[in-house]
Amino acid sequence: MESDLELLVDAAKEGDKKALEDLILKIQDKVYGLALRMLYNPSDAEDASQEILLKIITHLSTFRGESAFTTWMYRVAANHLLTIRKRRAELEAVSFEEYEKSLELDSAVDWQESHSSALQNIFVEEIRISCLQGLLLCLDREHRLAFLLVDVFDVSSEQGAAILEITPTAFRKRLSRARERIQDFLMKNCALTNPDNPCTCERYLISQHYMERVEEKDLVFSKHPCRIRQEGGTLSRIKEMDELTQIATLYKRYPDFRAPTAFIDNIRELVHSKKYELL
Repeated sequence: MESDLELLVDAAKEGDKKALEDLILKIQDKVYGLALRMLYNPSDAEDASQEILLKIITHLSTFRGESAFTTWMYRVAANHLLTIRKRRAELEAVSFEEYEKSLELDSAVDWQESHSSALQNIFVEEIRISCLQGLLLCLDREHRLAFLLVDVFDVSSEQGAAILEITPTAFRKRLSRARERIQDFLMKNCALTNPDNPCTCERYLISQHYMERVEEKDLVFSKHPCRIRQEGGTLSRIKEMDELTQIATLYKRYPDFRAPTAFIDNIRELVHSKKYELL
């Protein structure tokens, strides 16, 4: 895939608009997926992704091939996501301790699997994803980004260091701290990683009267256009894994979010307009 991208880069730098469009279409979901996981809110992720892709389009000539193109792409995205003003979800973010308190449930609530409906299962999936996504916001941007690059987007520690322009040792320390905070929280609170924990997505659904408070049309993640990840594994297998693998698998299990159609159309229009030229 990397060689295919670099062929498109070379053609785009020579003025081939079709190659540039194909290049952007191949990378837009990765850029959008990273932005969504960093910012939580889809509309904020769309705005940030469009700005990132615009930077890639207008600065493509600065890519010299000294690293893999995806490293350069993620570096552009990372620099943008680390420096933009805080977005709405980040402004509402809480500490790990406060997040833990928000998950306290009524101990009398029980869940009957046989009584669950298809709609309830959609809401349960929404809770699973939004809870894990919200947990990421307890990390600062630098640690959140290191965790996502390696444990969701399968970047190596060496590549992660190059993306963030820090030493490999500094990157590994940052990644280790992020993993430790996420792991400690989930092992202490989440029944997906430790069946002795009382907090399950199903019990949260009932205890918090989630379906009464949230309409189906307002679901953010379970209804989002996506590509299902095959390598994530099943929830039943997660409990059989070691703790570190459990955490990565929980995040990898969730879908690869796709950029919305309207967003794709906007990018295609930008590529073929004369407003933005390669610098």
